[in-house]
Amino acid sequence: MAELARIRKERAAEKAEKEAHEKEEQERVRFENILQGNPLLQHESKEPAGSTEFKVKRRWDDDVVFKNCAKGLDERQKEPTFINDAIRSEFHRKFMDKYIK
Repeated sequence: MAELARIRKERAAEKAEKEAHEKEEQERVRFENILQGNPLLQHESKEPAGSTEFKVKRRWDDDVVFKNCAKGLDERQKEPTFINDAIRSEFHRKFMDKYIK
């Protein structure tokens, strides 16, 4: 019985050690993935040494107050006309643009 208890204890110790090693490896992989996902923490860059820029590219109209004001202006100026065809009607076109495309 003592031999069996010793073997069980050794196996439990080996299993605990293996689980700890696997957990450590998973944590290392997770940490590496976190570092690779953040461009600010990447030390290697394709640019020459010393010229690392961490600027975010911005569009020229990001800070404009009246953005997308002219959107749909041409649709408002058109005079609605009646078309006796359900597929070519203005309602059908707007519906397809809004929900299908």
